[in-house]
Amino acid sequence: MTDKTMTQRIREKLDSAPVVLFMKGTPDFPQCGFSAQTAGALRALKVEYRHVNIFEEPELREALKAFSNWPTYPQLYVKGELVGGCDIVIEMYRSGELKTLLQEAGALA
Repeated sequence: MTDKTMTQRIREKLDSAPVVLFMKGTPDFPQCGFSAQTAGALRALKVEYRHVNIFEEPELREALKAFSNWPTYPQLYVKGELVGGCDIVIEMYRSGELKTLLQEAGALA
């Protein structure tokens, strides 16, 4: 698959919801601790979001690293913009910044 095609697929996923979490596993069955923590922070805030299990799409997993210029997972996007990985999301959750960002995006239930 071409880089252009993969970029288009990533954009389609990002456009599918205001909040998208690219993670290892699913929110109910995360397959790494960092994905579990990030999904847990979103769950605690009652965020409506779409998740993408990167293990189900290996080509997407590699392309997303180049797209985002972020080498690790999970990756949280709000309104198509990368927020960051687990450490950043948890720090923002603890400070209240994440809740504010998600409220402004209209993603809180």
